[in-house]
Parts: sequence; structure tokens; C-alpha cells
Amino acid sequence: MPPVVSVIGRKRAGKTTVLERLIAALKAKGYRIATIKHHIHYGFCMDSPGKDTWRHSAAGADAVAISSPDRLVVSFTTPKEMMVGEIVERFMGDADIVLTEGYARAETPKILVATSEEDLELFSATAGGEIVAVVSDASIHTDYPTFGFGEVPKLAEFIVERFVAHGQGYGAHRAPD
Repeated sequence: MPPVVSVIGRKRAGKTTVLERLIAALKAKGYRIATIKHHIHYGFCMDSPGKDTWRHSAAGADAVAISSPDRLVVSFTTPKEMMVGEIVERFMGDADIVLTEGYARAETPKILVATSEEDLELFSATAGGEIVAVVSDASIHTDYPTFGFGEVPKLAEFIVERFVAHGQGYGAHRAPD
């Protein structure tokens, strides 16, 4: 199973921006990246109401897929929320690393996107797993390795060295193709 690293933080802290940049930096190094977005609300849709796949789900389908020449998206109904490890094991075993957005309480290593020192205090007290680094442009006093929003390529190097190259975190490393 590939290593899993979670990017956590408050709403609108910049988690998605950090993930976009991190994915690009890791892809440039030749790694296969999988992502999981933790959505805490019930009943989300990946497509717009009235579209075909939405209509299939609304009619009661337990699994809905949409396929194109370059993409496959599959949606399943589940009796309970799947844990990060279950999702990775079932669907993402071919990735070199899995990055999650959210899952603050999961037992995964965390990259905290912080807007203030209060974020560090809050997430240090409530997060499952270990905070291993902080991304912030604010003046935050911490012993964690800290990266500015413009230093995501350095964050990518940190993640490769700490989790991918040595097979730490969830699962083991597989070299890029």
C-alpha cells in the first residue's frame, strides 16, 4: 500500500491550493499521485443535478460510473464512511503516494496549512496521527518544519524524502515508472 499524507487546516486556509501545487511538483518528479478529498456532508454530487449520472444516482443506482477516453469516475453508495486505509487499499494501490485533503482525525501523517498560531494549537490538540510539517505565510513559532506557500516544491522534496523514498507512512514505496 502506498504511503498516505493528509493535508489539513481550517476552511479557506489554502489546503486545495497547496495540494494542487504539491501534485504538480510530485508529478514533475515522475510519481503517480492519488488523492482523496474528505467531504463531511452527506449526499454530495460530482456532477450537476439533471445530468445523466446524477439521474442514475437519484433513481437508486448503488454504483455509478462515467467513462471517457482519458478518465473514469466511479461513485458507490456505502453503508458507512470508509476509512482512509480502506479506500487506499481498495482503489489506489497503484499510486506511489496518496494525498488526502482533510481527514484531520485519521492516523496519517499531517501537513497543516495554518493561517495563525491558533491553528497550530487547535490541530495539535485534535488531529489524529502526527503533524510533520506546517505550510504558512504567517509568523508561526513551531519546531515543525515550516514551508511558505511559495515553497511547495521544497515541501514535495520533504515528503519524498520522509515518506516515499523510505517507505514510511501507510504502506511501502514503489519507484516511479
